[in-house]
Amino acid sequence: MSTAVHNRRPSPRRLARGLRPRGPLAIVGVVLLVLLGAAAVAAYIDDQGHRDRLAPGVRIGGVDVGGLSVDAARARLVQRAVAPRRRTLTVHAAGRTFVLSPGQSRLTADLDVALSRARADSRRGWLGVRVMHDLTSHRLDESVALKLHYAPGVLPRLVTRIAAVVRRAPRDASVTPSATGLTVTPAHAGRALDAPALRRRLASALLFPSRPADIATTTKYVAPKVSSEQLAAKDAAYIIVDRHDHVLRFYEHLELARTFPIAVGRQGLETPQGLYDVQWKQTNPSWYVPNSAWAGKLAGKVIPPGPDDPIKARWMAFNGGAGIHGIDPSEYGSIGHDASHGCVRMRIPDVISLYAHTPVGTPVYVA
Repeated sequence: MSTAVHNRRPSPRRLARGLRPRGPLAIVGVVLLVLLGAAAVAAYIDDQGHRDRLAPGVRIGGVDVGGLSVDAARARLVQRAVAPRRRTLTVHAAGRTFVLSPGQSRLTADLDVALSRARADSRRGWLGVRVMHDLTSHRLDESVALKLHYAPGVLPRLVTRIAAVVRRAPRDASVTPSATGLTVTPAHAGRALDAPALRRRLASALLFPSRPADIATTTKYVAPKVSSEQLAAKDAAYIIVDRHDHVLRFYEHLELARTFPIAVGRQGLETPQGLYDVQWKQTNPSWYVPNSAWAGKLAGKVIPPGPDDPIKARWMAFNGGAGIHGIDPSEYGSIGHDASHGCVRMRIPDVISLYAHTPVGTPVYVA
């Protein structure tokens, strides 16, 4: 017996019944899907609406910009952080006033960099976290630095100008000889600008509006290289030969210690005028006769100490052939006159005393 198989197509009514939701759970599932989709759309729309807004609590350069849009935050930063710094600074130094205008300083701020950083931090996290922060007004409590710039080289140039006005060079102590004595010019301290301190104050006034715009300078004491005391110690002895009054003045530490009567060179053989120093010294020296016409047959000879040697007791050379020396008592009558062949003559006790206090290198001024 054979069985026939028949393929029957479902009727449209039965097909429609098969597609209908079966039971309340299916209905709830559909509703949830619809709600989730709507929530996702709403979250996306909310996130897009806040993408250009900074989170509450954000500060840039110390200015509260939380809750503002990027454009509004920029305007607030210009008003509160940049504009107050664009001001005129004045520096008072050495009785003059120097001005640093906003046009010279050309102060600017990296607003775009700071705002971009603040915006990125405000939108940190995935979509759900961002939406939750928006709904709860979550505070970020973040401080973003605002980098400021001013014209390169403007402060060093200004400080250099001021330093030139303030600078006063120190004056070393000095001594000036004359026929009548020594004139001592005392040392004088110099003055210099404390340039690093002024640069710091200027930079601080540019970057911090709370700092004074009127800036006072400070100066530094500049000591002389040679003080009056050092000069006096250096010139332990000093000799002045006054040819006019026939007097030798001896100074110790720039103070007049003794005066001695002397004889100096006669006419045509004058004791050479000028500033010299004691080149060498000798006790009971020989006489090295110069090769001069006045020496006659003695020219070029060496006369040892003794009766024929006119140089007695001591010798202090100050100009090669010229020197200070003692003479025989028989010639004391020449003291007070132009009588020598260019040397400075002294009585024996006087030249011995002078010799004992006169080291090699002592200045000798012949006036």
